[in-house]
Amino acid sequence: MQRHFFNPVRQLFKGNNMTNEKTFTVAGTAKNADGTVKARFANDLVARIKILNKAKCTDINLIELPQAMTKLEALKYLTEQGITEGDAGFAVANKLAEKSKIAKREQVKVAAPAKKTTAKAEVKAEDTTEA
Repeated sequence: MQRHFFNPVRQLFKGNNMTNEKTFTVAGTAKNADGTVKARFANDLVARIKILNKAKCTDINLIELPQAMTKLEALKYLTEQGITEGDAGFAVANKLAEKSKIAKREQVKVAAPAKKTTAKAEVKAEDTTEA
């Protein structure tokens, strides 16, 4: 029997792994009740529109994507299609920059760690300097 323990570090970074990233079939923008425009993603167009209407969002501009895409791919698709203009375009561009930065960070290869010195080597070095 396997036991699963809560790991706060694992939970913090859960979903940031590009191989396990969710895909969506609907993407677009909507203006919140406070006037801010945000990029939106979903898998069910009708349900998402109902949720946004209930939250008193306006200027809802959602489209169905040609195939399931990650957020990064969907944002690129929205930009290529020229669907967003004005504040919506700004929101998409900001989210695209944010997602691109995360993708680049995960593609960076980790350099080999510096060679560790042993305690014996450090002691020998100290002994030679004292004499």
